Amino acid sequence: MEVDTVTDSRIQKVNSLLKDIRIDYDSLSKPVDSFVSSIREAIDAIPEGVKVTSELAPSFVRDIGADKVEFTFKKPNGFNLCGSYSTRCMAKPDASVDLLLHLPKECFYEKDYMNHRYHAKRCLYLCVLKKHLLASSSVEKVEWSTLQNEARKPVLVVFPVKKVDNFPGFSIRIIPSATSLFDVAKLSMSRNNVRSVTADGVAQPTPTYNSSILEDMFLEENSELLKKTFSVWKELGDALILLKIWARQRSSIYVHDCLNGFLISVILSYLATHGKINKSLNALDIFRVTLDFIATSKLWERGLFFPPHSESPVSKEEKLQFKELFPVVICDSSTLMNLAFRMTSVGFHELRDEASSTLKCMKLRDGGFEEAFMTKIDYPVKYDHCIRLHLKGKTTMSTSGFCLDKECWRTYEQKVHSLLEQGLGDRAKSIRVVWRNTNQDSYVESGLSVLDREPLFIGISISSIENAFRTVDIGPDAENKTEALKFRKFWGEKSELRRFKDGRIAESTVWGTQQWTRHLIMKQIVEYILKRHLSLSSDDIVQLVDQLDFSLIYGDKDPISTSGNLLEAFEVFSKCLRGIKGIPLKVSSVQPLDSALRLTSVFPPEPHPLACGKIDAQRLQRVIPSCIPTMEVMIQLEGSGNWPMDDLAIEKTKTAFLIQIAEKYAKLFLQTIKGIRSTATENNVDVFMRGYAFRLRILHERGLSLVKREIGADPVKHVSSADKMLFIRSQHASMINGLHGRFPIYASVARLAKRWVSAHLFSGCLAEEAIELLVAHVFLTPLPLGVPSSRINGFLRFLRLLADYDWMFYPLIVDINNDFGRNDEKEISDNFMSSRKGYEEDKQNISSAMFLAAPYDKASEAWTSLSPNLSELKRLVAYARSSANVLSKLVLQEHNDSVQWECLFRTPLNNYDAVVLLHREKIPYPHHLLFPSELNQAGKHVARGKASKAFNPFLLPGDLKRSPEELKKKLMVDFEPTKCFMSGLQEEFGTLKPWYDHIGGDAIGLTWTKHNSKKRERDEEEVEINPIEMLKAVGEMGKGLVRDIYLLKSPRFL
Repeated sequence: MEVDTVTDSRIQKVNSLLKDIRIDYDSLSKPVDSFVSSIREAIDAIPEGVKVTSELAPSFVRDIGADKVEFTFKKPNGFNLCGSYSTRCMAKPDASVDLLLHLPKECFYEKDYMNHRYHAKRCLYLCVLKKHLLASSSVEKVEWSTLQNEARKPVLVVFPVKKVDNFPGFSIRIIPSATSLFDVAKLSMSRNNVRSVTADGVAQPTPTYNSSILEDMFLEENSELLKKTFSVWKELGDALILLKIWARQRSSIYVHDCLNGFLISVILSYLATHGKINKSLNALDIFRVTLDFIATSKLWERGLFFPPHSESPVSKEEKLQFKELFPVVICDSSTLMNLAFRMTSVGFHELRDEASSTLKCMKLRDGGFEEAFMTKIDYPVKYDHCIRLHLKGKTTMSTSGFCLDKECWRTYEQKVHSLLEQGLGDRAKSIRVVWRNTNQDSYVESGLSVLDREPLFIGISISSIENAFRTVDIGPDAENKTEALKFRKFWGEKSELRRFKDGRIAESTVWGTQQWTRHLIMKQIVEYILKRHLSLSSDDIVQLVDQLDFSLIYGDKDPISTSGNLLEAFEVFSKCLRGIKGIPLKVSSVQPLDSALRLTSVFPPEPHPLACGKIDAQRLQRVIPSCIPTMEVMIQLEGSGNWPMDDLAIEKTKTAFLIQIAEKYAKLFLQTIKGIRSTATENNVDVFMRGYAFRLRILHERGLSLVKREIGADPVKHVSSADKMLFIRSQHASMINGLHGRFPIYASVARLAKRWVSAHLFSGCLAEEAIELLVAHVFLTPLPLGVPSSRINGFLRFLRLLADYDWMFYPLIVDINNDFGRNDEKEISDNFMSSRKGYEEDKQNISSAMFLAAPYDKASEAWTSLSPNLSELKRLVAYARSSANVLSKLVLQEHNDSVQWECLFRTPLNNYDAVVLLHREKIPYPHHLLFPSELNQAGKHVARGKASKAFNPFLLPGDLKRSPEELKKKLMVDFEPTKCFMSGLQEEFGTLKPWYDHIGGDAIGLTWTKHNSKKRERDEEEVEINPIEMLKAVGEMGKGLVRDIYLLKSPRFL
């Protein structure tokens, strides 16, 4: 029953998608026919007998190496509409209709198939057409494009003056066809038709060149075959549209060396011709069968062959020849032409991988509709390691000529791929090299040399973090002379002979790096390979790996590099706690709660010299912070039935226990462990050890049992909110620790996500734990992608999750240990629906606008029950979408300036109604400040405050002259004035919503919030708000901390 419901839902979504994406042919046919008639009239008006020479495109003719290209112009033999329009399978936003133009045989000689003469004449013929089409009153403009990114095969794109409603960007693409122009026997795959293609003076076959001409010769025939197949089968056409949508969403396969709309049509036609699909199947079933065929069929190994026109089938020898020459074979009915001659083995591997991944998505409980059709899988989000090579003016690439059997750009792609594949070895799961270089409209007039302006793109999927971060690559043994020589030749001076622990002597390469920069090892390797073998400079190679690291670095290193000391200190500390004697109940377990102890803190605490037992005089000569942050640690005590029942009494008993633990701890271990002291207040007990401050919390055993019972079923007894939150935090910390063990890059991505959230002043809206769960979802539910293995990739996916997820209508389920069954999912669904009950009456009346369900919190009560609310979430989503778009462009386009990358973390302060700027020198941790805040938009200056002299974030030189004990008293524990200021603002000013950065920002954004109208009616004494006076009161509350206050927009509700 459940399966049927999912299937029906998926079919309904597919039908809705098809309805939105299909073209209305009834309204389109008339303008198409009219414009085609105008084009034909303009071409028919061209006078015949005009001598056409290379002067129309001298650079193009020169660059492809053609000669004897003159001909006398004759009108085309006819026109035919073809492609998706003719089969009624166009899918928005496609707006181009293909028009076949039949080249006249009189313009060509018998041997024009040789040495690119056909390609040159084909181009010159189009040049004549372009000139006359531009003179037509019905034509707005004519642009050059190419057939499948093949520069030697340009096509014309003609745009009408009269625009077509509901069909923006409509154009006609004129594609020349060469039916019966040449003897097909002369173009067999084994023949050489480009005389310069030789090896040691021996002519080599030119199968790609020959296929390029054969493609034009059989264009009309193959178009008619597809039209006949699709015209009588509506579901097949719908399946084709679905496959186009699917392929377009995947940049790595909808490209010149892999898939296009024509090849998708061909594959579907093959399946229909060979009975692999039948008319009882709906469009979605045909889609699934096609993907399964692409992903798993063994027929690809021998090639796909359409039934031949002639009675004699393709011989085994001919099939073998096709497979030897091409990695993928789809032979048409002529038995002469491989329709997939451009597809590479790498492209085909990507295609099968994407098909397989989509099939996995379709087996999910929700049917995988979003993953298959709505999720954009472009290069930045697919690949862990992205590289751009800027090759403009690099003539070495085309020294042998731009066009031989293959074009030089395709040859260069293969060369780069081969080098990286050899150099990276098992570090790379897949490598994709793509050069989309035919976007230059003027290349026919300017020549092929302008096509190097676009950068070459390389995408690398990492096989595993362990392999990628490996510092030593072991090559062949010293005894294997041949392989050792090859190794040394490839690696040059990087190769060295080493003896390993097992006694083996082998060639090797060593990539030196620090622990916190191991994610840059692959960057080192790639740069070395490309410099050595392609003679490129560092400026030519742009690797998108470490551009975001600036947001996590303090000084010249990442503070996470000292986390080893922190974890070691915690282990010693927890062992000591469990060993304490002389207290009524022994400590039974110690669990870390702070994010620094699970390595997801943006800035984990560093050892403070004043929190050590023995103060090092040399360390005191440096700048010393006057504040030290605390890290919360939860402890559990032995079981006892003597705990009080009253909440207040329980908390007082806990405090008494903590004070006693701290006293015993200091007394018992002072002699054996250096650096122990503690401070106690009514609310907190902090213990200092090895420069760190740990804050103790107790979860008592009765509270634990009741919390577990409450989470597992309906509550039968009241549970202290403090105990409940402690338990939830401990569960969260435990799960995130386990996640870090499974995904080593997780912590870095979580830190970037937290930095971004804080930098855009969302600290008060999104809890740190909620961010960790969002990033966890990226790693735990990666389909239709793989698990992220780089910082930039994981961070981009986090942003897209925030931006694209339908928060209003779906809960986000984070199943960390894959524990959820159907009952759990039903419970979560019921809880979610309960949170949306009031939505119909009042769209603001919902709880948990961002519903995050985790194993320990199926009702989303822990982190997002109150915030973000709907307006906060809307703002958060907008910022995430903008940042995701910026980041994607930075990866794909030419942006090497660090300022561009910094924009990802610079928040525009003019988006707020008022802005409070703080004294940077009064922030507790000024070194955490990413960028000093300044207003770009001048608002009304309301107040200016002087900096307080009572507090400095660093100890003054005069303080350092004091005794160690006096210095320790100057140390402020967990002092956060900004947080106190925020709390005061929220309590005192109900009409102001503060936005702040808790990590280290020096700006606070303020927005006006509306009063509750009903309350306003009840309160007759309410006084109208004066924004200026209110902001001055804000400045007075933050006296000593607030530097300037600006009013940008007055409240609208006044």
